[in-house]
Amino acid sequence: MRRTTLLIALAAPIALLVSPPAFAQNPACDRACLESTVDQFLDAFVKHDATLAPLTRTVKFTENGQKLPVGDGSWRTMVAKETYRLFVSDPKAGQVAFIGTLREENAQNKLGAAVLIALRLKVERRQIAEIELFVVRNENAANNCEKLGTPNHLFLEAVPAAERMSRADLVTTANMYFSGMQQNDGKGVYPFTDDCDRFENGNQSTNVPTPAGQTRPDPKTASNYSGQWGCREQFESGLLHFVSRIRDRRYVAVDEERGLVFSFVFFDHMGGDTRHFTAPGGRPVIAGPTTPWTWELAEMFKLEKGRIHRIEAILERAPYGMDSGWSSRDDGLSDRARDVTGVR
Repeated sequence: MRRTTLLIALAAPIALLVSPPAFAQNPACDRACLESTVDQFLDAFVKHDATLAPLTRTVKFTENGQKLPVGDGSWRTMVAKETYRLFVSDPKAGQVAFIGTLREENAQNKLGAAVLIALRLKVERRQIAEIELFVVRNENAANNCEKLGTPNHLFLEAVPAAERMSRADLVTTANMYFSGMQQNDGKGVYPFTDDCDRFENGNQSTNVPTPAGQTRPDPKTASNYSGQWGCREQFESGLLHFVSRIRDRRYVAVDEERGLVFSFVFFDHMGGDTRHFTAPGGRPVIAGPTTPWTWELAEMFKLEKGRIHRIEAILERAPYGMDSGWSSRDDGLSDRARDVTGVR
């Protein structure tokens, strides 16, 4: 317990954006209600008919950071639901977040091309008041998730009641991941379990087996971080330093029962002189994109006993400096963590 308290104390404070207390707005929409609302939305979405979804009259819709009229954008092009489905349900906030696969109209494939999506719905009185959609048009990524079949069991398991972390501690610990990666120097506090694993766009990006005939890279001599290393090993290598800024950090759903946190963020690689840095052992390293580069991500975490156990992210390149469409410009460029669930 003292170790967990130390980790939380070392983390940066989290800004809590409190609208009216969300727990008072949605007393009846539990996990099943929220997840069924996602299905109602997706059924309407792939039928290109917004009237089939339970929308408020003032619903706000964004797709990949752009505010659009409901019925525009991918409302016109998605044609079917696929099978991969991963939820973070937050009844207290009336929010539900989702990572899953769909199919989109494609001239070369009559069944449509596989795509990945991340989705956030704000539900008020069983109606959808906000729709935040992130579409990753990468067939390999979508097919990778389909091959996984179902989400990792850890995302579906409840944490024993006596071991559950508070909402604030869940968000604070998840944020330590981004703070530890930004301008990574290998000297931070990295709250990972020993068997922590991360998947990005359906691909394993930690603990990848060393291919036959190859030698596992040594963090003390390598010039780039390796997917063959574990979560902590990657961070302690100091070789993620080229991630210049992780900003517009919005924590949009928290599931205390299962120990889950869902976030939308942007990773900036500034290029130029930020590619030149010194690794923990003192050797000079040059790494990272050679041009300004932004990744847009939806990233979720499974936490247990103050540690990050499992990470799943989907990502796609975005225009450099773009933000979520749900933040002020100042917040969109800030690396300040924001719990936007509105729950104390």
